[in-house]
Amino acid sequence: MPSHVFADRPSAQPPERGSVEALITQTRRLRGEVDAVRRDTGPDQSDPQGRWQRALCDLAVHQLNDLDEHLAQLRDGPVEPAVEPAAPAVPPPLEPQRGSLLSRVGSAEWNLLNDEASWSGELYHILGRDPQAPPLSLDELPSLVHVDDQPMLTAMVTDCLIDGKPIDGEFRIVRTDGGVRQVHMMGEPVLAADGSTASMWAVLRDVSELRRSQRVVRETRDSLQRQRHIAQTEHRLAVELQEAVLPPWRGSLRFPHGGPAALDLAAHYLPSSTSSLIGGDWYDAMELPDGQFLLSVGDLTGHGVTVTSGMAMLLGAVRGMAVAGVPPAQLMGWLNQLLDTTAQPALGSAVCCQYTPATHTLSWAQAGHPAPLLFRDGTGRALTPPGGVILGATSGATYEQAEEQLEPGDLLLLHTDGLVPRRTRDAATSRLLALAPRFRDPRGAQDCVRTVVEEFGVAPREDDACLLIARVNS
Repeated sequence: MPSHVFADRPSAQPPERGSVEALITQTRRLRGEVDAVRRDTGPDQSDPQGRWQRALCDLAVHQLNDLDEHLAQLRDGPVEPAVEPAAPAVPPPLEPQRGSLLSRVGSAEWNLLNDEASWSGELYHILGRDPQAPPLSLDELPSLVHVDDQPMLTAMVTDCLIDGKPIDGEFRIVRTDGGVRQVHMMGEPVLAADGSTASMWAVLRDVSELRRSQRVVRETRDSLQRQRHIAQTEHRLAVELQEAVLPPWRGSLRFPHGGPAALDLAAHYLPSSTSSLIGGDWYDAMELPDGQFLLSVGDLTGHGVTVTSGMAMLLGAVRGMAVAGVPPAQLMGWLNQLLDTTAQPALGSAVCCQYTPATHTLSWAQAGHPAPLLFRDGTGRALTPPGGVILGATSGATYEQAEEQLEPGDLLLLHTDGLVPRRTRDAATSRLLALAPRFRDPRGAQDCVRTVVEEFGVAPREDDACLLIARVNS
């Protein structure tokens, strides 16, 4: 190959970060120069030197194409593949090999007039043959090829010898040590003066490491695509389950048939900004058969559809027990027992309140959860929590119950831990209580929710959060 093709090339240097694009540009420019040399060589079959030069140019173009593909993968990363036709049966794994992606190259020529063959030393190495052994004839060559690929090699050689078609294909060879190698073969017939085929030459390239690398990239890319699809499906299921279970939070909460006017209620759900998975936070408000109201918030640890389904189970249990008249403390004990006996143990926290409009009495219990905040006349305070451990932490836990006397105009705020991002529980409580002056004027529950969301809803949060506000009417 003419030396000017590689002239004035910079010496090899370890590529720094951000230099991949420059390497791609150099590779494509070099490929263009090699291709120009190949075209200038001409198709003269009678010139052995020109024939081998053209073969080496063909080989160099293949090598540079492979290098360009790998550099593009480094630059772009594992992108989602386009839809491809069904792949053939997966071949046996190639022999493991560590080394450069630049392949070994060997050459061969078979003279059909005197039935002689000549191989380069590198071809012996590629095929795993003893260098002292005679080269194999074209009839013997398929004996080295994997049984599934022998028909393909036979067809390529036949087309070359009979129809003058060039050879350009890949097949697997089985070495004497049992190793399997992937070989790329390129060749052409050499015609005699009368137009008959006098010989056939070929260059063979070991592409085992290259194909292994490509297969790893492809499998990794396919695996990422499957994981992405699973994650999207789980997220959609979790969102649908959450929306089906929780009361709507856009606007004030409404009870069936308009409901009583004892409480003005509104809620809001704030998703995590760092995770696409739905958490186990919930809020709920419902009228009970005896005229009382149930208010509850809670958080089941974890994320994903499994946690969301667990949250739905707990919320259903809370509603069922409250309708049956179970008081908050006993309700928490049974929730703890329920979590303790589930197939997939989990931890959770919760607050459960029962409000009696006739007496303005709030009875409540908690399980390792932030206490409700009470706002009255421009000031706020956290209710003193009764005893109660996290749900699912210990078997047979008992829970205490507290009572609070409310007044018309009081504002009750229930929330989960993630409402105030990156804060300890005490610091979060202090920041929420600082909103008390803004709650002083007679405002509806929905306006108060909007105030909280404006203050804390735009900040990045690592976890989901729920907010439930109830204003006591006269």
